[in-house]
Amino acid sequence: MVSQARQRLSDDHRAVDEVLKQLLTALNKKDVQASHLKLDLLWARLAVHIRAEHLHLFPAVLSRLTKPLDAVAPDSSEAQSIVEKLRADHDFFMHELAGAIAVLREVPNEIDSADAESRLRSVLDAVREIGKRLASHNELEEKQIYLWASTSLTGAEQTQLATEINRELENRPPRFSLEAWANE
Repeated sequence: MVSQARQRLSDDHRAVDEVLKQLLTALNKKDVQASHLKLDLLWARLAVHIRAEHLHLFPAVLSRLTKPLDAVAPDSSEAQSIVEKLRADHDFFMHELAGAIAVLREVPNEIDSADAESRLRSVLDAVREIGKRLASHNELEEKQIYLWASTSLTGAEQTQLATEINRELENRPPRFSLEAWANE
């Protein structure tokens, strides 16, 4: 049985991936306005997801792995090492997305020069790199940390974690309507 927190975080990975695909489409079409909207949405969705993991998932898993319930769980030093890698990825995503936003702000809505074309291309390249790293990052989370959370935490701990994860993922920035946040 898949825990509620694991399912919700995995579903959120897919939702973030959909925004990423839409952003790449907008960038490839040189639609600067749509690129702004999708880049901002990607940044915000990813930030909320990361906050849920940093504040709730990682501490719950690391705390439980000092006293595991089953043999599937790794030792705490292995888990700590993986969490450190995931946090480094999170830092990379936020830094790169912030840089892409800064560059895209300088691109005019109409691509009318080699400089504008070059800036837009640099944003596209950065987003592609983020996408590649995000795919391997999400796979590691889903096959390791999410699994450990669903096998190492007690039923009550899993329920509490699911409640905290849901609260964080539903805490959208006010600049996004519910429809925009749901990416409809």
